[in-house]
Amino acid sequence: MTEDGKLIDEAETFNRRAVLASGGALATGTVLAGCLGGNGDDGGDGGAGTEVAIISSPAGFDDNAFNDNAVQGLEEASNDYDLTYTTVEATEEAQYESIQADTAESDYDLIVCVGDNHTDPLSTNASEYPDQNWMLINNVIEGADNVSGWIEMNNEMSFLAGVAAGVMTQQDFEYEGSSTDPDGTTVGFVGGEDIPLINAFEQSYIEGVEWVNDGIEVLTGYGGSFSDTGAANDVAESQIDDGADIVWHAASAAGGGVFSAAQDNGRFALGVDVDQSVTEDQYQDVILGSAVKALNEATYTVAGAVVEGDFSEYVGEQNLSIAQGSIDFVVGQAFEGELPDALTQNIEDAKTGFENGEIDLTCGPTSC
Repeated sequence: MTEDGKLIDEAETFNRRAVLASGGALATGTVLAGCLGGNGDDGGDGGAGTEVAIISSPAGFDDNAFNDNAVQGLEEASNDYDLTYTTVEATEEAQYESIQADTAESDYDLIVCVGDNHTDPLSTNASEYPDQNWMLINNVIEGADNVSGWIEMNNEMSFLAGVAAGVMTQQDFEYEGSSTDPDGTTVGFVGGEDIPLINAFEQSYIEGVEWVNDGIEVLTGYGGSFSDTGAANDVAESQIDDGADIVWHAASAAGGGVFSAAQDNGRFALGVDVDQSVTEDQYQDVILGSAVKALNEATYTVAGAVVEGDFSEYVGEQNLSIAQGSIDFVVGQAFEGELPDALTQNIEDAKTGFENGEIDLTCGPTSC
């Protein structure tokens, strides 16, 4: 990372249309026994056979969102370095402490823990395995000199989604059987689990909508899961029945249920974390755009640093933000050149507002 907070050069270009790689990873439900012992100071050995493990969030891999975006960065790193990676799918949070420990007992130069759910277990394991290099996504372990903690400004990302929803619900817009209802000006939000992290997504989304027009109604609800598409579909269907013409989700893999609800009812949706008009392309006709974060750049950066022996430069809190060009809103692939100029202008104005410190949000990136 440079002095102005930018990611290293190899990862500086934000690839908005990158399709998540599907090969190269070994998905396992448990950690296989490996060589025991520590990995050295920085884990750098000149690039000879660097090995990385990545442990999923409760949503698991193949979520076409958060987890897969993190894996994509390792896939990119494996193409550029002598590096291999293993995915460890762990959907039961109660097992995180033991799974982290089992993985640390194997001979990995870096272990990536996806999601804030890993924070408390890693607070223990970071000290239990002081020679292990760790990367934690969505939080930081204070005082740990072996953890690179990455906090994405999810509140900024959620705000941009709210801006997009607030603009588009006021437009008279139709596309292939779906339409907005500008007379109704109601939008929806579907969360996965009802936890502080997703509560912050919800509140920041609401504030983005209200920044556009505080007269717009925002309907909110939770499916209770990051993987149950049926539950998310039910919540979205209810919101659409109550007048929402655009629904955004923060439900990871369960978000497919939101897209299907929009498609089945002639309304629109917004994606999260990655360009979901690409990763969920069967719904591209209703995904107006996605609020995105360059998590793949973060995992690429840290993996590359381990290869080059520079992991210590990334210890402590690291951030992905609008100011760094790592948080953005992208138009869905079916809608390029189709959406009104008002959307582009409002998104740009909001980004400028964050860069100039003119927008204050109630919630931080991980909780309110």
